[in-house]
Amino acid sequence: MSATIATPAARKFAVGRYATIVTRVLTGLLFATTGLNGFLMFMPAPDPSTLAPEGVAFSGALYATGYMLQLASGVQLVSGVLLLVGRFVPLALAMLAPMVVNIVLFHVFLEPSGTVMAVLVAAAEIGLAWAYRDKFRPMLQPR
Repeated sequence: MSATIATPAARKFAVGRYATIVTRVLTGLLFATTGLNGFLMFMPAPDPSTLAPEGVAFSGALYATGYMLQLASGVQLVSGVLLLVGRFVPLALAMLAPMVVNIVLFHVFLEPSGTVMAVLVAAAEIGLAWAYRDKFRPMLQPR
């Protein structure tokens, strides 16, 4: 009978691996749910009277385009599902990056009430991008 003794480095690797999986799944759930909600409207919309007028105006302008909210919901849904199943994760992160930047900037400048959640989403995106950094290196090579 042999006992397996994990080295501190092996334990650190395992913790990092599990943290990446948990972050990926939670981020995937968040974006898959909000993306699906964009099409099915199963979550109630916030009361506009409780929101900043600038945020309401920005959201109204996106809605008025006739396509932007559907496009954003589609990107969120597809990216969220990819994160959940663990396939094409770098592609999902690249698709979500501009959306996450917009979410953070929207809450920082237009609707401060959701800034904490927006920063947490950005931290998850950055953490996952760091975990998959080897997959992004070829994109960053000058040719």
